[in-house]
Amino acid sequence: MDTMKTPRRTLTSVLIASLLLAACAGSLDGNLAQAAEPWPPVWQDAPPQLDDAPPAFSPPSATSCHRLPAMREVPGGAGQQGNRRLGRADRIERESLKAELKAAPERRDEPAMAVGSAADSVRERAGAPVSPAAKAAPEPSASFAPEPWPAPPAPQPTKPRPARETVTAGMVDDNADFGEYLAYRQRNAGLPVRERDIAERYLLEVTDAQGDPVHDAEVAIQRPGLAQPVMWARTDTAGRVWLHPRAFLPQGVQGDRVLGIAVRKNGVQGRAQLQRGQASAVQVRLGQPVAAQRARLDLVFMVDATGSMGDEIAKLKHSMHAMAQQIAQLPLQPDVCWGLVAYRDRGDAFLTRTQDFTDDLRGFQQVLGQLQANGGGDTPEALNEALHEVVHGLSWRRDAARMVVLVADAPPHLDYGGPQYDTDMQAALAKGIKLFAVGASGLDPVGEYIYRQMAQYTAGRFVFLTYRDGADPASGPGTQTTHDVKQYSVQTLDRLVVKLVGDELAKLKRT
Repeated sequence: MDTMKTPRRTLTSVLIASLLLAACAGSLDGNLAQAAEPWPPVWQDAPPQLDDAPPAFSPPSATSCHRLPAMREVPGGAGQQGNRRLGRADRIERESLKAELKAAPERRDEPAMAVGSAADSVRERAGAPVSPAAKAAPEPSASFAPEPWPAPPAPQPTKPRPARETVTAGMVDDNADFGEYLAYRQRNAGLPVRERDIAERYLLEVTDAQGDPVHDAEVAIQRPGLAQPVMWARTDTAGRVWLHPRAFLPQGVQGDRVLGIAVRKNGVQGRAQLQRGQASAVQVRLGQPVAAQRARLDLVFMVDATGSMGDEIAKLKHSMHAMAQQIAQLPLQPDVCWGLVAYRDRGDAFLTRTQDFTDDLRGFQQVLGQLQANGGGDTPEALNEALHEVVHGLSWRRDAARMVVLVADAPPHLDYGGPQYDTDMQAALAKGIKLFAVGASGLDPVGEYIYRQMAQYTAGRFVFLTYRDGADPASGPGTQTTHDVKQYSVQTLDRLVVKLVGDELAKLKRT
């Protein structure tokens, strides 16, 4: 019997020893257990959830813009958040103190301890934010006395920039060279943006009984057997609109092979089917001719009014009168309504400042003349909120060519919640609004990608300022840029805006 108990005792002893070892291991420092984990740990950032529902919007319905200029403003919360938005050095150097900061640049080869720079002293004297490191700089300890750094060379006098210096700009049409645009998107895959798949694209052309293009026709895209549209659009002055099914179809129904298209203009309706994969354009002909009328243009300037935009705002003010004169002298002599949406960011004096459409050009210019560049700090700005205001808050007219000229140098904040640019670019298409995004100096790759997203989806253009040395905005006007673009032409910005307006209006039927 003793021999029968021995194996059981041995097994029991082994089990007890195992438990003791496990307990000992649990009582250790834990470094051995942590060493088994990957370091750094894998970052699993969930992609943004996109809204598959059709954007909510009200169709253009205003009949006139004959009103006095009147501003409305959404406060940015200045004074409530203090200096929450303290800027990076490369951003602040482009603020309203550009010239003085360039005369006293920060030494990039200094160690992290040497944070009290001449540029920070300039900011303090001007009331601008100072870098957090400069405010928190510790006093050097007695036990550590580094050798003094050599004094920086005295700043050389800089040639003053002409107050009315020409601004040059280039332009690309990503819909005209769609293959290159897709290649650009592939080269820049992975940027922190709200992605919409536009690789599948179809052209819709709407004409009347005489074969003339139908402008501002309402377009509804439907799934088989369902009346509720999955997307809305409106035709441009050429009677055309680009449709991107993967960008708006819900994830669960991406496989629908046929989509219905319903078109309506002045009570006349037409229908067609889109066979996904077809190479030809979808064509809809309405049953009666559309009467010609005087050309209407609703033109909005959407302007980043943070500190780094001082030069651009000054040039816009200076060139506005000449642009207005040239637009008025276009062959169709359009009836023009002018609008302005300026924006900054949270923590600034205002989030958005809006001038609704007016035909009072002099009053509009006075409002624009009061706009000053200020605030800002971190790179992203409240572009989402401004675009939402442009699309939904302005009194867009029926039967007008609707154009937005965005002049900015930063991407939107994608971390705020609330309106998002990809939803509102879809709403812009639903209202027949084209976005022409002008990238000012310092626009980073994220900003470029988003500006081109908005322009391509709404059949607008991506415009970018050019310089003698593309990497140095201080080098003056020229033909060079650091943006990822090819095959572009260059002209002055005011002439380019007038050309874009002229090209859009030239497609309309003459009265």
